[in-house]
Amino acid sequence: MSDADSRGRGPTGPAADQVSVPEGLVSAVVSLVDTGPVLLGAYTVAELTAVDAIVDFLEARPSDEVLGEAIRSLAARQLLIGGSDGEQVEVRGDLGIAVAFQQRARVVLDARASGTGPGEPWRILLLPQPEEICLMIRIDGLGVHEVGLYQLDDALGLLTEWLPRGEWSDNRDADVSAVLGSAERSALVTVTGYTAQGSAEVAGRSTDLVLARQDGRLHVFSRDAGDPAKLVPRPPDGKDVRDTLAELLMRPVPQGS
Repeated sequence: MSDADSRGRGPTGPAADQVSVPEGLVSAVVSLVDTGPVLLGAYTVAELTAVDAIVDFLEARPSDEVLGEAIRSLAARQLLIGGSDGEQVEVRGDLGIAVAFQQRARVVLDARASGTGPGEPWRILLLPQPEEICLMIRIDGLGVHEVGLYQLDDALGLLTEWLPRGEWSDNRDADVSAVLGSAERSALVTVTGYTAQGSAEVAGRSTDLVLARQDGRLHVFSRDAGDPAKLVPRPPDGKDVRDTLAELLMRPVPQGS
């Protein structure tokens, strides 16, 4: 995969409509994922920001000094190469593959958990692709982003195993604040319409799901249709958490005009 690349304008802000992907790259990588997960390495926030990857979902933009060091580090590893015209840059290797597949995503699932332990991520991003594969990004407490491509079913399975688990509670009168305050583990899952120009996360264009495990039972909350600022219990509907997440990912999310 060392010859893969993604080209854009400027090391800290390539225009999405100017990103080019080598012919045959997508089909070759999709075929490889059919044989098993394709791990694309681990990167810092600054390194991802330097190539304009997942910047809509980063906690904060690194300083120019930190970004400059990240660019030098990527260049030293020949993952970032300047173009002859001084405008274009080439993102190479596994990082180039990650950028290329991120640009193809149109929906992102962003899951953040509390109560996680050492050695496990606190946040996971899923960016499904049309070919039923998925770019998965695991983020740990140090801010290291582990990136890989998986079959969508496998990615949903890994995500479900990581999220709070238990028998789905049918307590329609549950006190949301009390449950979340005493939960052994909780998570916020947000599914957002996504474009190459950025997320379309505006009122009514994203879906939230909150999961909390309390005394071995799983409480699930969603936004009140009449009052989006309010969370209400989501009663069981015959689907498990994995199927619920799959349904949210497959449901069209309105895009901005």
